[in-house]
Amino acid sequence: MRKSDVSRASIVFALLCVAILTGCDRTPREAPPRAKDTISVPPQTSTIDVPIVADLGKLAATLEKAVPRRLWSIDKPEQTCVPPKKVKILFARIKTPAIRCRITGTVVRGPLVLEGSGKTITVTMPLHAAISARDVGGVLSRETAEADARVRAVARLDIAGDWSPRATVSIAYDWTDEPHVDFLGQRIEFTSKADAKLAGVVARLEHTLPQELGRLQLREQIAQVWGAAFTSVQLNRANPPVWMRITPRQLSYGGYTISRNRVNLALGLTAGTETFVGDRPPDPQRQPLPAMTRMQPGPGRILFAIPVIADYRQLEPVLAKALVKRSRRPFEVPGVGAVRAQFYQVTIYGTTGGKIAVGLRFSAAAEGGEPSRGTIWLTATPRNAVNDRRVAFDDLTVAGVTDSVRTSLLLKLVNAPGISSTVSAALTQNFEKDFDELLAKITRAIDEKRIGDLIVRAHITDVRTGQLKAAGQGVYLPVWGRGTATIRLAPR
Repeated sequence: MRKSDVSRASIVFALLCVAILTGCDRTPREAPPRAKDTISVPPQTSTIDVPIVADLGKLAATLEKAVPRRLWSIDKPEQTCVPPKKVKILFARIKTPAIRCRITGTVVRGPLVLEGSGKTITVTMPLHAAISARDVGGVLSRETAEADARVRAVARLDIAGDWSPRATVSIAYDWTDEPHVDFLGQRIEFTSKADAKLAGVVARLEHTLPQELGRLQLREQIAQVWGAAFTSVQLNRANPPVWMRITPRQLSYGGYTISRNRVNLALGLTAGTETFVGDRPPDPQRQPLPAMTRMQPGPGRILFAIPVIADYRQLEPVLAKALVKRSRRPFEVPGVGAVRAQFYQVTIYGTTGGKIAVGLRFSAAAEGGEPSRGTIWLTATPRNAVNDRRVAFDDLTVAGVTDSVRTSLLLKLVNAPGISSTVSAALTQNFEKDFDELLAKITRAIDEKRIGDLIVRAHITDVRTGQLKAAGQGVYLPVWGRGTATIRLAPR
């Protein structure tokens, strides 16, 4: 037998002994009514962290496919490569003619480099231009200039009300070596021509980058977590089985960070958390993904209730054993003398008024006398202070006598003083051990638990206890816990 079982037996045994001392004048001839109320734990409201992660490596791959290697080409005949210029020769000023040419060329890009940090996604695109001036002034057949530029796109992510990703993009570029050729001592610049073409490249990237961000499937992940969170988590497997049912109510967005090329969205799931004792409750009905609301970033907070329950059926055999042990010695009853008692059956249940009913079927006989038989019913109210697991019993009363033969001796026995000195210290039962055992099991159960496509992690940071109640289902000590919790998708 476990020590906790023995200690539980002392509750009822002590209750019996005190009842023996209290006495009674008028004794009902029926058992106390059975309470039928179950243990009902009020629902709590929790906010659970829901981290959503997207790999930017996939974005880089899709951008590589979306942006062509050859960005543009140019072929412009009859362009003014060198404008006319007035020069002074001796005493006269003459105007040189404009030098015309045909400008051709291409611009290609190198590999895209995508980096993320803090709140920004940066895409760097190297460009290489090869631009030629052909038929320059009818004299030079071809002169080619090579130049390099770098386009830098900076995107800031946002989430729309329908949970779709959005991005604002700012793009800048600069020439590391502007395109030009030297001819007849003149510098022929092609930057303005190249800039006109690059404007189209920039516009294309501004359109493509937000479009490709949509392929990160952030909304799909969010919807999957939301739907899967309508579930129940087992807090304790047995003695008693305890379940926490999660009913999502709202999903909030608290911003994002980027590190190691991963986008980390901070979401907060507001949910009702209900505790059930017994069989697994049915999952709540799933609701569509609600519109996004914004929240201040911060740690998630989970609130839950855990019941510490003394099951009446488990107490009965423990008490019966304790009574058999006590009956090895005779009871001294004033006016009667030594009385021998034999205990046959113990019945314990919850009765009305938040009390425990204890039925003891036994026989008692004085020396040389006829035995008396029957069942004595006792009631008592369990008491404790808030945040105190020590239990005492008040209002100890003999509540009934049933199926009795020669009731007088039975009543004298239960009214006899002085037989409980060895067990008076057991009037107080400490639930600390049962409480600590259950809390340890719950802590292990929700430390990390996989439920379908979800992984639930929780850490208990604070616990408080309420006041005992004797219900039809058992003696119930309400315990409330709080802590932090996250729900995320399990890796595939």
